Amino acid sequence: MVTPDVLTGVWARAADASSFSGAAREFADAGVPVFPCVPGGKRPLTGHGFRDATTDGGQVSAWWRQHPQANIGVPTGVASGVVVVDVDVHGPIDGFTAFGRAQEAGLVDGWQLLVSTPTGGMHAYYPATPGGGQRSWQAARAGIDCRGEGGYIVAPPSVVAGERGRAPYRVRRINTDPVKPLDDRRLRDFLDPRPTPATRPTGHVREVNAERLAGWVAGRPEGERNRGLFWAACRLAENGIPPVDTYAALAPAAEHAGLTAREVSATIRSAYRTTGPAPRTPAGSPSEEPRRSVQQASGRLLS
Repeated sequence: MVTPDVLTGVWARAADASSFSGAAREFADAGVPVFPCVPGGKRPLTGHGFRDATTDGGQVSAWWRQHPQANIGVPTGVASGVVVVDVDVHGPIDGFTAFGRAQEAGLVDGWQLLVSTPTGGMHAYYPATPGGGQRSWQAARAGIDCRGEGGYIVAPPSVVAGERGRAPYRVRRINTDPVKPLDDRRLRDFLDPRPTPATRPTGHVREVNAERLAGWVAGRPEGERNRGLFWAACRLAENGIPPVDTYAALAPAAEHAGLTAREVSATIRSAYRTTGPAPRTPAGSPSEEPRRSVQQASGRLLS
């Protein structure tokens, strides 16, 4: 894992690179794995997304020769040495409010650098815990996501086209004070406190493994993504899981598979509107494992 001081320098140099290929090589040469994303977007161009990330200079050069304007994806967690808190701004949700509250509580200190995102939000980078364990999750109502194991981010100087036009990711500030790993579990509990789940009577709907469902959704190929997400969301809805918890469990996986945030929200809403008799199981669906609480697994994704 790349050390924090090296990482800070890498991000600064990559942000100043004159081309996306040059920035990608800066990351790879420093030991930070990268993979290409669609020009102007966040969807991976590789078959297995962030799992195809590499530091092999030859492969990196070949990718960007084929796609010179490809954005730069970086897996989060131990692979790259960074965990990222993603502050979103969309519609009535302003993640900066929640981030400010977390800052007052001392839960988001110790960041390495801050990056402005094309939509007006922010990425706060923290050193990953050497042993791993920092997972990706979403606190949708707070406008905050955490990108850890099983996640990825798009790095500067990538450019994304949105409603405001094309805009780049820009390094906003570099911390010269000591940095420290993020306690992502405390942050999630602070932003999205969860009540103790009520005990359901025996003989109720079989509980499902949300982690397994999320991993399965993340692997759905094009043409199967919406149907797979719908099926998985129905399984959680049948177990009485609130929509916000289903979104937190499945949305990161569905977005990694290639769905947009809007598609994910619409599909999950549809699942909750239509849940009743169990829909037909799509080909290749995972088995539902009993005796594993979905509430305990709902925030965890396969790494």
